[in-house]
Amino acid sequence: MLFLNRNVGFQLLRGKLKMQSGNIANFNHLSQFTDIKDFNNNIEQWMLDIKEKFTKSELVALKRLIRFSAKVTGVCNAKISTIVSATHEKDGAGISRSTFKRMITKAKNLGLISVHETVRKNGSKSSNIYAFIRFCVQAEPSKVEKLNQPQTSNLSKTNNTNNNKRNTDVSTEQPAKSIELENQTLDASFTSQRVPAKFTNFVKNFYNNAIQIEEYWKLVKISAYKNDISLDVTEIAVKAFKALVRKIKLSTVHNKYGFFYGILNRKFKAKYMEDLFNEVWEAY
Repeated sequence: MLFLNRNVGFQLLRGKLKMQSGNIANFNHLSQFTDIKDFNNNIEQWMLDIKEKFTKSELVALKRLIRFSAKVTGVCNAKISTIVSATHEKDGAGISRSTFKRMITKAKNLGLISVHETVRKNGSKSSNIYAFIRFCVQAEPSKVEKLNQPQTSNLSKTNNTNNNKRNTDVSTEQPAKSIELENQTLDASFTSQRVPAKFTNFVKNFYNNAIQIEEYWKLVKISAYKNDISLDVTEIAVKAFKALVRKIKLSTVHNKYGFFYGILNRKFKAKYMEDLFNEVWEAY
């Protein structure tokens, strides 16, 4: 029998159950980095890509959030007031709460962080959890290479017509010069068998590249594991990719992998909540 206190039960029935607040160590599972060095390297790559998107004061807020994300690498559960106060005391350029919130909104939209709401034991709202997302280098779309085109050199002219004919015959009999394997791009047919065929067949309509498809699926596996989802993973992943395609077509997406990861987290979290609600409903 599953028991819930009344406050949490009401939140669950309204579809608003969130993670319970607590010690930062409780959120180790949200970290995507092996250590501080790995985290710092990823942040450096992010800054090269998106730094100009933030104002000076927003960058102060972001850098302070990064410093608060060291105990559990890439994860922070500090209150907004604590972070804002630190910018006044230690950075010499204090920011406001509204500046911090604007920075968070931009960072979410750019795929830099994911935000998780938490509640206290009595069901009241607590501080958010901010989890940084790994920087994924976006591979360029595959270029169609023209294969099997023989490359022949101009034959030297001689006075002997028989020699010319013989030379020409030899050149046409030579096999076409093959393109080195290292320079070829693997299409979707080379995708690892660990990736479900349904996902591969859908994504290849937009990115016919085995490496890209595998990178997208890797994000699916990470998000599904983080949200404790094992069923309907492929179906949800396809829906998330459709949402990504729609976003790309209608507006600008600076980091496709990061944005896709954010969509996955929202969909898997909704799936988790749905399954939890059904479990509680059956128990009652």
